Amino acid sequence: MGGPWQPPRPRSLLLLLLLPMLQVQGTHPDCSVVLHFQQLEEECLQRIRSESPSPGQAGQGCPTEWDGLSCWPALPLGHSRAVACPEILSVFKKSKGLIQRNCTEWGWSPPSPPYHSACQLEMLGSSNDTEAKRGHFVTMKVLYTCGYSTSLAALLLAISIFCCFRKLHCTRNSIHIHFFTSFILRGTAVFIKDRVLFSDESIDHCTMSTVTCKAAITFFQYSVLANFYWLLVEGLYLQTLLLLTFTCDRSYTWGYVLMGWGVPMVTVGVWVLTRLQYDNHGCWDDYSSVYWWVIKAPILLAIFVNFLIFLNVTRMLAQKIRCPDLSRTHKQQYMRLTKSTLLLIPLFGVHYVVFALFPEHVGVDARLYFELVLGSYQGFLVALLYCFLNGEVQAEIRRNWGTWQRSMESNVFNLATQDFTA
Repeated sequence: MGGPWQPPRPRSLLLLLLLPMLQVQGTHPDCSVVLHFQQLEEECLQRIRSESPSPGQAGQGCPTEWDGLSCWPALPLGHSRAVACPEILSVFKKSKGLIQRNCTEWGWSPPSPPYHSACQLEMLGSSNDTEAKRGHFVTMKVLYTCGYSTSLAALLLAISIFCCFRKLHCTRNSIHIHFFTSFILRGTAVFIKDRVLFSDESIDHCTMSTVTCKAAITFFQYSVLANFYWLLVEGLYLQTLLLLTFTCDRSYTWGYVLMGWGVPMVTVGVWVLTRLQYDNHGCWDDYSSVYWWVIKAPILLAIFVNFLIFLNVTRMLAQKIRCPDLSRTHKQQYMRLTKSTLLLIPLFGVHYVVFALFPEHVGVDARLYFELVLGSYQGFLVALLYCFLNGEVQAEIRRNWGTWQRSMESNVFNLATQDFTA
């Protein structure tokens, strides 16, 4: 009984309780939990300031106190009070436990039972589990770093091929180049975001609020939106080709460009202005904010429109293949399109539909695996299907390689002839 119980620092207590969950998710959305408790702390401190006792009232009981997770209202000496587990912790573990504290002559007694026991947080993971989850996330980061690096190299090479060979200049490949560029922006944005937000472990990522980190998040959101809308453009273009019987109209190109780059630009502009005006806190990566729907709603729209396009394209291809009047050549052409369409399922973002309407904290491991690891190799898959395995591209490369070899042989022959005649 050597003195009043001293509550741990709020940030320390909160991180000790939530460390396993924060490290599992790895990404920044769970900072909303920390920010929630910071808001509660500020409200409690305002209450404490408003209840500052007069000199004659001091020492007659326990004053209002914030212990890091709950605000304990003032209590007369010898009384006790019980509070429920913080509601936001039910996201991780549903519990209806109560924590009790007594007002003694030495001040507030320690919480009984402790938070981790009353709220069943001790069941979420031991220190060994925490280390295992930390290692799991580090491994995942290595995987998606390798994936984005591979995708960036493949996409840059594919763009160079489309640009270097004049016979490959057409509306279709122009759309592919824009599509590739959106993947390059997305991969670059991931590296920039990791560098700005997570390169220094001493930085408090949940309270950091700098122009640099906000710019990094804004660029990341734009690149993600642009990527989804160029996925939509590719779906619309494939459907247009089928509807117009493989004819290509350049008048659609500017419409595609405006959709692919313009819609994300307007959306992100509205989002930035909204955050600046109504919620200019942190690094703007709090996915629990209501203003996150300014970004999420257009993404969901692109995903579901693309999914409908995928179903419609599959239906049209099936009808054309079953047509008895279709020639063998055209049937083979449609069969190739069918195979390509089935391979393009991940490019259409159909697998994102599984997670589109679920809250951010549901299916975290699966979501991270799909969006980070598999998503990081998506750019490589795009370059592979649209460029490296494209018969037209392969034929053009072989033709130019043969021309270059014959030119080199001719030059060598001419040089040898000049030397001999000299």
